[in-house]
Amino acid sequence: MTEAPQHERVLIVDFGSQVTQLIARRVRESGVYCEIHPYDKVDAILDAFAPKAVILSGGPASVHEDESPSAPQRIFELGVPVLGICYGEMTLSAQLGGKVEGGQDREFGRAEILIERESPLLEGLGGVGHRETVWMSHGDKITAIPIGFQVVASSEGSPFAVIADEGRRFYGIQFHPEVAHTPRGALMLRNFTHRIAGLKGDWSMAAFRGEAIARIRAQVGAGRVICGLSGGVDSSVAAVLLHEAIGDQLTCVFVDTGLLRHNEASEVVTLFRNHYNIPLVHVDAGAEFLGQLAGQADPEAKRKTIGRVFVEIFDREAAKVEGAAFLAQGTLYPDVIESVSARGGPSAVIKSHHNVGGLPDFMKLKLVEPLRELFKDEVRVLGVELGLPPAFVGRHPFPGPGLAIRIPGAVTAERVAILQKADAIYLDEIRKAGLYDYIWQAFAVLLPVRTVGVMGDARTYDEVCALRAVTSTDGMTADFFEFPWEVLGRAATRIINEVKGINRVVYDVTSKPPGTIEWE
Repeated sequence: MTEAPQHERVLIVDFGSQVTQLIARRVRESGVYCEIHPYDKVDAILDAFAPKAVILSGGPASVHEDESPSAPQRIFELGVPVLGICYGEMTLSAQLGGKVEGGQDREFGRAEILIERESPLLEGLGGVGHRETVWMSHGDKITAIPIGFQVVASSEGSPFAVIADEGRRFYGIQFHPEVAHTPRGALMLRNFTHRIAGLKGDWSMAAFRGEAIARIRAQVGAGRVICGLSGGVDSSVAAVLLHEAIGDQLTCVFVDTGLLRHNEASEVVTLFRNHYNIPLVHVDAGAEFLGQLAGQADPEAKRKTIGRVFVEIFDREAAKVEGAAFLAQGTLYPDVIESVSARGGPSAVIKSHHNVGGLPDFMKLKLVEPLRELFKDEVRVLGVELGLPPAFVGRHPFPGPGLAIRIPGAVTAERVAILQKADAIYLDEIRKAGLYDYIWQAFAVLLPVRTVGVMGDARTYDEVCALRAVTSTDGMTADFFEFPWEVLGRAATRIINEVKGINRVVYDVTSKPPGTIEWE
């Protein structure tokens, strides 16, 4: 648990919903500090955390089934407001004396609630008789609400869509206010934190910057830190923040894996050596990574190989830095959440290339993770706060393992060079069209497919390049970007004409549910 005693805190109890992180994002967007903790670990941190309000997340379980998860009963005895969302409303109802059954009247997708009673939770939506669009996702049904609760809103499939015990400040909502499909859900969450809980919203990036610098200095003392630069936004922001905190006690180690975007390595070196004058060790390790990846086609095996080699190089470089006692990396809050998720299981696979939660035993360094409280967009805001160039901070996300996972199948120096050129052309055309900032992530993929084509008077047998571009408001869900055809046409034509080895270009129009939006 992080230390932020000077801020009002909201505790989010995680029951395993895929969109629990979105609750935290919406709460933080309103200036309120919050943290997510799994339901089965909350009891241990409750007293120290001292929340001013509690939110119970959704989840995949059924309350009426044996051994279904529940909130620590102490939460309802703290005297603070509690909001249950979807599964959170159901466990709140069941734990306080209501009844939940497996229902036949399931609700999934867009729905309308009818407001039947005034409540500060729905303040500003339209009053009694107003119908509001929301996003439902539940298969069970509340058939009786606890004593002291009243119905605030209902829907066609859910007579208890919003319930409230205004005296105790306990609330339950059957839909998901955190997702974009509930257009005014953020207002409802703000009503809960600001109107009902009375929080001021005192958390800002400027405040985080000062507190993070103080924490770094307290943790590091007079010790030396080596920071792992990957070339991405996260590690770069972490490095600048560390340099502001401890100055020349920091040495950055930039491991050039040979799997970065076109010219990215030189851009990183120029930025940190010339602009910030940060001590930087540039390790050109492309040949070493490619050698270790030789013969590997499985994407998970490639991730683990890259992570292992990365750590080994760091251990080697750390031995050369006199007095190095700490290793800093750009771990983000989603990495931390997924490493202790209430869902279990998939997080170990999803984040296999991160060292979340510790370092290998053979490394004799202590871990410094100055960004572990932040979401991706918050890191970008911090980057601007620290003075990083907006064009650098606003770059599309890039995976830690680099282009290796955008080359399904064998990874060779030739295939990496082909993909770098194709990807650079694609992004160049997006920028020329003024579309870059409207897209969350765009990239090229070199498919393990060869096709016959005709170029001029000659037949070719070359590889297929797939182009992907997605829009996203949260970095978790994604939908394909609807390109003007002329932009795609220009990009495809240039790739085929300028990149030897590619004779066909396709565009990926796959949407992505919650989870990673990478392509592999």
